Amino acid sequence: MRRDLESSEFSAPSAPPDSISPEARPPTDAAPHCPVLLSESLVLRAPHAEDIDALAILADNPAIATMLSRMPHPYGRTDAEAFVNASAKRENGNCVYAITEADTGRFLGCCSLETGKTGNSLELGYWVGEPFWGRGIATEAAHALIAMAFRTRDIDHIDARCRVTNPASRRVLQKSGFQFQGTEMHPMLALNASVSMEWFRLDRKTWMSLMSWSHQGR
Repeated sequence: MRRDLESSEFSAPSAPPDSISPEARPPTDAAPHCPVLLSESLVLRAPHAEDIDALAILADNPAIATMLSRMPHPYGRTDAEAFVNASAKRENGNCVYAITEADTGRFLGCCSLETGKTGNSLELGYWVGEPFWGRGIATEAAHALIAMAFRTRDIDHIDARCRVTNPASRRVLQKSGFQFQGTEMHPMLALNASVSMEWFRLDRKTWMSLMSWSHQGR
């Protein structure tokens, strides 16, 4: 999650040229998968060993760790290695992605979709390194993940959470069509304490409407 987002109004996620219709719901027996995702300026792919040094540098930042539930602080190379190794397992259908710059391949941050509390939902997470704040990267990555999730998974909704003190992350969710659900306390590893988090939800019907509006606008 990051601060310093652009202040433009809501923008519906755009569909890649070869994507399937937003009305198409995958069969219930479709196997979860985590394809490489391409967007206008990003490539979302599995984290790998070449990301470890950049990951360790960018993630070792209290401004990031104190906004995420499970990121330790300090964050060292051993933590980065463990994260990359765990991400490769993709257990329970979870998808963890390295956010990289399409033109250069530079590592920018991470995003993920994890199995929700119920079998018909996913949880969205994201963070971007501080040197890359203010470029709309989290929003672009979120849009790519959301589109993939609704097109390839038999889910009804996606949930996401952000700290009440993180307006930039809240803005990412609002621009992606998420609706506020409430406030709850969550443990924060870096602080060794529980903090107040806002809970947001995007359901399939809302996403389909947003996609329809986006296509009509073109």
